[in-house]
Amino acid sequence: MNSSPRIILHLDMNAFFASVEQQHNPELRGKPIAVVGSAKRTVITTSSYEARAFGVKTGMNSWQAKQVCPELIFVVGDNRKYSHTSKEIVKLMKQFTPMVEVFSIDEAFLDITGSMKLYDSPENIAYLLKAQIRHHFGITCSIGIAPNKLLAKLASDMQKPDGLTVIKTDEIERRLERIPAKDLCGVGNKTARQLSLLGITTCGELGRFPTAILKKKFGIIGERLSLMGRGIDDSPVTPSEEADEVKTVGHSMTLERDIEERQEILKFLLQLSEMVGQRARRYSVWGKTVTLSIRYADFDTWAGKQVTLTRYINQSDDIYKSAVSILDTLVLTQPIRLLGVRLSNLRYESNQLPLFAEERKKLLLASAMDSVNDRYGGFTVTYGSLLDSESSKDKGSHVISPAWRPEGIRNIDVK
Repeated sequence: MNSSPRIILHLDMNAFFASVEQQHNPELRGKPIAVVGSAKRTVITTSSYEARAFGVKTGMNSWQAKQVCPELIFVVGDNRKYSHTSKEIVKLMKQFTPMVEVFSIDEAFLDITGSMKLYDSPENIAYLLKAQIRHHFGITCSIGIAPNKLLAKLASDMQKPDGLTVIKTDEIERRLERIPAKDLCGVGNKTARQLSLLGITTCGELGRFPTAILKKKFGIIGERLSLMGRGIDDSPVTPSEEADEVKTVGHSMTLERDIEERQEILKFLLQLSEMVGQRARRYSVWGKTVTLSIRYADFDTWAGKQVTLTRYINQSDDIYKSAVSILDTLVLTQPIRLLGVRLSNLRYESNQLPLFAEERKKLLLASAMDSVNDRYGGFTVTYGSLLDSESSKDKGSHVISPAWRPEGIRNIDVK
């Protein structure tokens, strides 16, 4: 077993979006509520624990949720509210240690090894964090403490809501023996099904299973699975300022209604391309591969394709033209529910004025638009084709991606 003396804390906000809504609106407290992506596209983003008691789950349609919980109250999500609260909670966590890795908008890892001289025990830090979050934000969190990130995240799931679970080094083998392998972070449903075909259902069984067979079945991740089954994880807690360079810049949106008209699709592609381009330019990133992703109305079927260019780009119209060229090669079989645009194959390089006057003009215009939008909010200045009577910028549900971070290139502006 890994003898590293690290002490890792994983903090997971309880029913985060729903809890924030209940805190902001006292009339919702103690009631079953469900946060949805938009007023029309009522797919459950998250639900309060009062609603979960009736069986309301993330991903349900509104009519399904109402069937199991007739008293359910729908609340249209406010992503800016959630991202603001998340950033403030991160600031609070950094009062205990600078080693904070934001895992998602409602989760973070803290390496508190170096903080023991000030706080005596990891439990003291956990209780202080819980008390301060409750005091400042009126919401609760569950915390797991363990010798590594894998086990800390597993521990935080063991007692919800408002729980605290500690896994000590000498307890690891006993704790893991009967825990389902699918509960490990990184073991998805597909992998769990494949493991079950090998007779592996628990972490204990996974840890004892021959590594050679796992490697033959799963390739390079087979050895990693074996280590996970034994609770071994050497990955460091990496603060955002120390993280590796981002490999892609992208954005997607779930639409309030299914669309199939080409002009509507193009309008959203332009909007997405501008969002991606603006972030790429802000952080001096250029890319030469553009990917278009489409999810159809059945929400199970994906379509998509990528194109690799001969030159690096970060101008919104260049990204848009590439996305359209991909669209023109696809045969759409259903109305579209989600669209995504991504720029990859990146290089980091400061913007330099191009040699040709037309290119210089385009770069300076984009820079001026970015400056105004950074100061006054996204799409304050935008393309004329986005300025119709319904305002295209209000028609998409800007879903917060799991890749969201409170700062840097992954800090996506959300409405």
